[in-house]
Amino acid sequence: MPQIKDITAELEKLAPLPYQEDYDNAGLMVGDPGMVVTGVLISLDITEEVITEAVQKGCNLIVAHHPIIFRGLKKLNGKNYVERTVIKAIKSDVALYASHTNLDHVQQGVNYKIAERLGLEQVRILAPKTQILKKLTFFAPLANTQSILDALFRAGAGEVGKYKNCSFRTEGTGTFLPGEDAQPVIGQPGSLEQVAEHRAEVIFPSHLQSAVLAALRKTHPYEEVAYYLHLLENENQDVGAGAVGDLQAPLSPEAFLQHLKTRMNTGTIRHTRIVTNEIKRVAVCGGAGSFLLQDAIRAGADVFVTSDYKYHEFFDADNRIMICDIGHYESEVFTKDLLYHYLSGIFSNFALCLSDVNTNPVKYFV
Repeated sequence: MPQIKDITAELEKLAPLPYQEDYDNAGLMVGDPGMVVTGVLISLDITEEVITEAVQKGCNLIVAHHPIIFRGLKKLNGKNYVERTVIKAIKSDVALYASHTNLDHVQQGVNYKIAERLGLEQVRILAPKTQILKKLTFFAPLANTQSILDALFRAGAGEVGKYKNCSFRTEGTGTFLPGEDAQPVIGQPGSLEQVAEHRAEVIFPSHLQSAVLAALRKTHPYEEVAYYLHLLENENQDVGAGAVGDLQAPLSPEAFLQHLKTRMNTGTIRHTRIVTNEIKRVAVCGGAGSFLLQDAIRAGADVFVTSDYKYHEFFDADNRIMICDIGHYESEVFTKDLLYHYLSGIFSNFALCLSDVNTNPVKYFV
């Protein structure tokens, strides 16, 4: 049977923790990583009721989208729902894990799930992140370059969009003078050497730096490996906030609103003025997404689907786009399905359960 750390390792392949926002608290919040998993309950939120459900279903790990702990807990005396939930989890020996903004920021994450529900095509990240890529430049003898690159590729370097094993190399002459205590692979101590070498370059996600450098050192023949790193300003097209894509065929605004209501299973949609005769390009952001409005406009979207819009923020549409607020819970509840299908494709020897608890704190009188 897998341990909690085995489940979380796979979740972090899908949504690496370094991709979460600074304010976030994704990851394992309660529980022993070495505990054997009896079952996993997948939920949008973690509440006392969800923990009761986990116990009843024989699940000792809850995987949720929203963390129950956002801020530091100085005391655990049950004075609010957060403390009560954490206490109940500990007493019930139920571990709590959250994949939050890191899951928002990856392809095949929260926003791609919304795009899938709406039938969007040619989906891409709406606001790609910068400063999360690095470039590694290293120098190696001509005969060793490819084996080193192969190891770097296995460690996660060299991926650019839909392309893998990407690198660049130039040929030149490397010089070095081994000291008396050195044990050079090429040449002798005290003798100046000139070696035909490649200068090779690859890019990689910053959070993989330790693994990439370990692969470099393990496969490089030199006693002292010559390399350097650069933090890049390039946008990472695979990581960022929101998503945007096109409907297979344009819809009238009224037909799109009905489509949106049906596919996202929402009882109500708050929206701004209709400003176009047809809807083709759709931008989306699960949860609170008002910060992406200008990105949606720049992407040429006809409509921006998100939630948690404040009254005055609706004015920012400024007759350039239609904003559709479908509700926070409604925009993210299908994340449960995303996580279920991802984990079920990896683990088949224990129970994976979707929570039946409706954790939406917002109720509608209709």
